[in-house]
Amino acid sequence: MSGSDFKKPKPDQARLLAFHLLTMVNREGAYANLRLPELLAKSNLEQRDRAFATELSYGTLRLQGRYDSIIRQKIDRPLTELDTKIHDLLRLGLHQIDYMRTPDHAAVSATVELARFVAGESKASYVNAILRAITREPQLIEELDRQAQDPTPQTLSAAYSHPEWIVRAFYDQLKSWEQVQELLEADNTPVAPHLVAWPGKSTPEELIAFGGVRLTQGSFAVESEKMPDEYLAIKERRAGVQDLGSQMITETFFNTSKLNAAQNLSWLDMCAGPGGKAALLYNLIETIRPEDKFQANELQEHRVDLVARVVPRAKVSNFDGREVAKFDKKYHRILLDAPCTGLGALRRRPEARWRRTPEDLKNLVTLQRELLNSAYELLEPGGIIAYATCSPHIAETLGQVLDFTHSHKDMKILDASEFEHLPSGGVKPDGTIQLWTHKHQTDSMFMALLQKN
Repeated sequence: MSGSDFKKPKPDQARLLAFHLLTMVNREGAYANLRLPELLAKSNLEQRDRAFATELSYGTLRLQGRYDSIIRQKIDRPLTELDTKIHDLLRLGLHQIDYMRTPDHAAVSATVELARFVAGESKASYVNAILRAITREPQLIEELDRQAQDPTPQTLSAAYSHPEWIVRAFYDQLKSWEQVQELLEADNTPVAPHLVAWPGKSTPEELIAFGGVRLTQGSFAVESEKMPDEYLAIKERRAGVQDLGSQMITETFFNTSKLNAAQNLSWLDMCAGPGGKAALLYNLIETIRPEDKFQANELQEHRVDLVARVVPRAKVSNFDGREVAKFDKKYHRILLDAPCTGLGALRRRPEARWRRTPEDLKNLVTLQRELLNSAYELLEPGGIIAYATCSPHIAETLGQVLDFTHSHKDMKILDASEFEHLPSGGVKPDGTIQLWTHKHQTDSMFMALLQKN
């Protein structure tokens, strides 16, 4: 090719932004929900292109396991030996072809142009060859979906892009392959942001007037039709971004205060970072029970800073929740939103499914048990612990609660349905709450209310 024939690559800017996000997340350990808003804020993309970039990047991160199953069949080396830029470029191309229904020729040519810019001519040629080989054999994609009709952990893992151990964990709880498929599909479906109007500072009506729809399962919940940072109430920290499930859990816990209507209560959020539940709980207390005392505690320094943005800094402490002696008093109410695998929020955290392992689960279960024991030591007689996880895994939920109540005979499980804003349909016969993304359109949150006799 002569110099006069060579054209400098001009990649589509939305696709370029998506590639940068994949690099940050897959290669540098970044979190998509933190980095994407930063990239969009620095860009000059119009709203339509911002939406395209969001779906392309989030969707590719969610479904890259599915795309890897296809890529493996067409490359001449193990996937682990594939150049990382080529790997992510192929995933981006396949998401446009498979999920976004971009015409094959447009998806291939746009991805190759992007590859020329970020990886060079020779790697772009390789990307071109692999993508064209895949588009010539549409049965490669069709076969994944056909095999999933005979559901096993292996076939569902490939088709729905979830690690096999997560698929098995979901089946252990749901006991139905049909429901597991519905859950996996829900995890892969983009969802609008949920907002919370912090009581005393904003109202759902204010958020709805700007661009949202009321979610009646929570007293303060709105589903947004716009990006959260466009709302004045959020810019002024009078409202927040919080999944409906987390709002329902927090509000249900706060409503246990009706058992002590005439008593001033002390409240502790033991693991408060990044601050969503702490902010709602604090503002409920300030508005409805202003004589009560509230403390938010968080171990990790950077998460302490996040909590202090939404709760007065004087009410935020920085301890390891397992070190009981660091706390100078006992509490009537303790929220233990325990560190967990996060398997209940995979639709909102696209990279989480690729980062957690069974070994993580083992370590987290030990930490959860230790934190529960600390909460018990810090709890006043008659007090209530809300043990919550953003995970439906049985080892992090009911298994943990049964182990705790067996070891602490003076603790009993309260019926959470007595404290819900509206019936959620998620309360189990034992009184615990298990929300499911495919059933309740929330994160798959769990909570047990545990009272000391």
